[in-house]
Amino acid sequence: MTTIPPRPPQLDSPVLPKIFKYTGRAQVWVYRRTGGRIGGKWRIGAGFRKPVPTLLLEHRGRKSGTVYTVPLLYISDGADTIVVASQGGLPKHPQWYRNLCAGPDTHIQIGRDRFPVHAVTADAQQRARLWPRLVEAYADFDTYQAWTEREIPVVVLSPVS
Repeated sequence: MTTIPPRPPQLDSPVLPKIFKYTGRAQVWVYRRTGGRIGGKWRIGAGFRKPVPTLLLEHRGRKSGTVYTVPLLYISDGADTIVVASQGGLPKHPQWYRNLCAGPDTHIQIGRDRFPVHAVTADAQQRARLWPRLVEAYADFDTYQAWTEREIPVVVLSPVS
């Protein structure tokens, strides 16, 4: 059994979302310019010993209409790509997730390949099947879930032909 570390008090800092935003922008910039050779593997936290593949997810602001791009860890499930709206265990869903709920048709980039996908939040049965695989890929997801009262959404990105 794994011991969950205590929730860090700095998770409640208003600075943390800004740090996520700017480090994410930097990673997107590098990822795009190198085709994912740099920035294509997450090597922080549990990813330090076991790097996790990273993709770029586009999402359209539900109010602004602006297209944004965020780097996310992912696993594959057949033809589908699976991502997690963990936001490090913060109490609110990330903006990209709320934007995808409002506009589920978007694009992802894995390496140099960019393709259209349709996003759906996994139902309880899908989540129960996928969550252990996600935690196997990145153990910190379990920690993040323990740090928040919300159920962290698992998002299925299905290819669109």
